[in-house]
Amino acid sequence: MTGPPALPLAFSAEVADARARGRPVVALESTIVTHGLPRPQNLETARLIEAEVRQAGATPATIAVMDGRLCIGLDEAELARLATAEGVAKLSRADLAACLAAGRTGATTVAATMIAARLAGIAVFATGGIGGVHRGAEHSFDVSADLHELARTPVTVVAAGAKAILDLPKTLEVLETLGVPVIAVGQDAVPAFWSRDSGLSAPLRIDDAAGIARAHIMRAALGRGGGQLVANPIPREHEIPAETLAPLIAQATDEAAARGVAAKDVTPFLLGRILELTEGRSLAANIALVLNNARLAAAIACEIGSTPAAPPGC
Repeated sequence: MTGPPALPLAFSAEVADARARGRPVVALESTIVTHGLPRPQNLETARLIEAEVRQAGATPATIAVMDGRLCIGLDEAELARLATAEGVAKLSRADLAACLAAGRTGATTVAATMIAARLAGIAVFATGGIGGVHRGAEHSFDVSADLHELARTPVTVVAAGAKAILDLPKTLEVLETLGVPVIAVGQDAVPAFWSRDSGLSAPLRIDDAAGIARAHIMRAALGRGGGQLVANPIPREHEIPAETLAPLIAQATDEAAARGVAAKDVTPFLLGRILELTEGRSLAANIALVLNNARLAAAIACEIGSTPAAPPGC
């Protein structure tokens, strides 16, 4: 019998150098480049996110599958290629391995990025918002794999909460059932992506990067599987109030149902319609919250890296 195939990890020169020097690294997903933002804002925003991580003292590692390689960090040419590519697969836990085995190109969602980050020894991941329980899930059973990945994979995920198009109370309930710590930053309420306040109380609150890093390290020391969700509210000056968004989300959801939009196509459709219904305001908010999350994630990664007693893999 032969052993398992070698894992096709490919580190960018910048990430490889950071690893060799013991510098903190922050994982970044790539679906924001291929599926989350329109062109040319997708490439511009990807560059801005990476710049925010660098400015905050860490090294960015945008993760994607390129020609059958699991890339941990992309150089400028690879990032530009991904941003303009057609037919890029949207990868979650279920299809990551198949894409790699077939030698294809794919962009990683939250779940797939967490898997890759763990394989690469990266402790912190910044994204916009996680997936969760979709509205009407009691009929469709549409629940994102992100929630189960948070329960399995020990990576700290910094997001502006779950995407506001989801059923947020059910999402929070599933996270609680799965034992995922949900930590609000600077407030007692769980944020709701474009809005600072979802109307739901946060199970936990930690207001600084050092405290979040200590929680990450202690969770590893206890031998608990899974990660933690850091719910970082969008900056106040960029938020769209929940009461403004509610009727627009309801309209977009009804339209998706009427058109038979399902599975992986639901989230891109809803985000696109809300972009149209808010006349671009949701795009500006989306970019602002991702940059805010990148800054906090870099600060957390720096704190974890500066802790001498951090267990291996933290």
